[in-house]
Amino acid sequence: MAHTWSRDRAGAHIDSKLEDVRTVTVVDYSREMSLDNIPANKAYRVKAAHLYADILNLGDMLGITKVEGVRCHKLTLRFLNQHFRAARRVLARTDARRVDFHNQRLHAIVAKPYGDEDEDEADRIHHAVAIGQLLIDVLAETGDDHEEVPDAAMRVGIDSGEALAVNNGRRGGRESLFLGDPANHAAKLASGGAAPGVYLTNNARQAIGLAKVAYPKVTALTPAEIKTSQAEAALGVTKDEIVKEWREDLKNNPIGIFEFSRHTPPLRTLDITALTPGNSRRQEAVSMHADLDGFTAYVGRHVDDKPEDVVKVFHVIRAELDRAFTSDFDGRRIRFIGDCLHGLLCEGTAQTTDEGATVSTATLCAGALRSSFELSLEKLKEKGIDVAGLGLQIGFELGPMTVTRLGMQGDRVRCSVSRGVLAAEARQLDCKDNETAIGDAAYDAGTTPVQDLFGDAKKVANLDYNAAVEALSASDDETAKASKRAAFVAAPAAARSASVVVKPHARGA
Repeated sequence: MAHTWSRDRAGAHIDSKLEDVRTVTVVDYSREMSLDNIPANKAYRVKAAHLYADILNLGDMLGITKVEGVRCHKLTLRFLNQHFRAARRVLARTDARRVDFHNQRLHAIVAKPYGDEDEDEADRIHHAVAIGQLLIDVLAETGDDHEEVPDAAMRVGIDSGEALAVNNGRRGGRESLFLGDPANHAAKLASGGAAPGVYLTNNARQAIGLAKVAYPKVTALTPAEIKTSQAEAALGVTKDEIVKEWREDLKNNPIGIFEFSRHTPPLRTLDITALTPGNSRRQEAVSMHADLDGFTAYVGRHVDDKPEDVVKVFHVIRAELDRAFTSDFDGRRIRFIGDCLHGLLCEGTAQTTDEGATVSTATLCAGALRSSFELSLEKLKEKGIDVAGLGLQIGFELGPMTVTRLGMQGDRVRCSVSRGVLAAEARQLDCKDNETAIGDAAYDAGTTPVQDLFGDAKKVANLDYNAAVEALSASDDETAKASKRAAFVAAPAAARSASVVVKPHARGA
């Protein structure tokens, strides 16, 4: 099936999203308010301590077998399912709120006690530190007993302050998301090193009476400092109690065996809400990460004087990226990870994946995402909204991908984990704000035109849809040629004579 991107189609959708947020309301959060199902045109200012907990060695779990087959996926997903159920119990027993659980990453907030006083903030941070250590201690007891699976190492990052709570996700996946420094700084601490432990920003350290340090990313809290926070927090629950409840829960509600089947492409038609461990999906596909670069700094510049603009930019760009990925290229969005879209693409049949066509479609889709992003900026600027400093990083990789949901009936979270998922994110993180990068496996499976386009660096700047389709079709990539023909047929007659030829990068240049 040929996939195309249309400026007119994208523009009409962006206009409709701008209308959704023509008037935005930002209010202070209070204990009577719910953070569930926040309208697109509303945001809450929330003072809280933010906690991110990352499993550092997920790649080691996925690498327990030489070939990335069913076995390593089953064992890794089983471990993550056990971890999610344990972490869920910790948060429920400690009066914290889960914001997101994405594969190996947990984001939670401590909003109580509500208040603006220094002692209120200190209480929230002590509480977060105690929860972070409890998560580490519980994880050490609730890992998989299978001898092939390595013990998990966890790293916790914590910051505190005010952030904007908005709606994260769309149909079937709505949850709260926090925009602002405390969430981002905590996330960077959690992912900022290879050593386990609990790490605080200098802002959070000073709020609980600790001295600033030169390098917060390498300065874990000492056992004595953690004990002080545990005493201040008085969580009222111990590691042994959580582990006992967790084991009883597993006995009464066993996880079940992960069973995989393929989904007949396109992946857009995959109903993730129907998935369970026994009804999971696994097939060769492309994992793509498209992340708004510079958005953290953008939020920091505008959260105080123009928070409404932050909400508008966030809503419009993400909605259009989602539309282009799913509607134009039949991809399946797995979830939004903050301001990053993670999705899967696959071309082929019920039995097999056409890897070359999948990579070509992913290349065109990456170009379409950049075109949609640039058109979104253009239309936002026309409305007088500052969009300076924003960019888009895109990375994708090919490989065996999984899709399932973890947890229990009534509280399940979607999950797609594999070596390719990790590699796609790594490629995205290696990009500048105008770059698109392809992974090694996708590059090897790609057509010669795809390889020429990305070059030996496997990275290209300013790759919009027109550049991608012209470069590939000019070099006889059949997927791109089909997309170009489909676009030509669909375009108004007056536009059919216009064309732009983009010279591919020569490998070795």
